[in-house]
Amino acid sequence: MKRTFLMSGALLGLLGIILGAYAAHGLEKIADLDAVDSFETGVCYQMYHAFFFLFMGIWDGLARTAQKILFWIIWVGLIFFSGTIYLLVMGKVWSMNLSFLGPVTPLGGLLLISGWVFLGYHILTQKSVK
Repeated sequence: MKRTFLMSGALLGLLGIILGAYAAHGLEKIADLDAVDSFETGVCYQMYHAFFFLFMGIWDGLARTAQKILFWIIWVGLIFFSGTIYLLVMGKVWSMNLSFLGPVTPLGGLLLISGWVFLGYHILTQKSVK
C-alpha cells in the first residue's frame, strides 16, 4: 500500500504541475478569469492531496484495511471534485454544455472532507500513534 500511496502522490503532483502551468500560460488566453480561477482551485486541491498521499506513503500509523478505505475515499473525492472542475471549465472552452456535472463537484468535496475525518478518527482512536 505504501508504494500505491507514493505513486499516487507522485502522479497527482506531476499532473498538478502540468495543469497549473496550463492554467497560467494557456487557459488564461482562451477562458475568462473566473474559469481560470476555478481551474486553479481544482489544481490546488489536487496538489494538497498529492502531498497527502506522499505523507500516507511514509507513515505507518494506519492498519492496511483503513489505508485502503482512505485511499479510495480520497481518490474518488479528487476525481469528483477536481476532475469535474476541470471538465466544467474545459466544457465552456470547447462550447460543450457539461453543467450536469455541477452537482458532482460538491459530492467530491464531501468525500475529501470524509477522508480527512476518517484519518482523524483513526488517529484519535489508536492507543499509540507511530
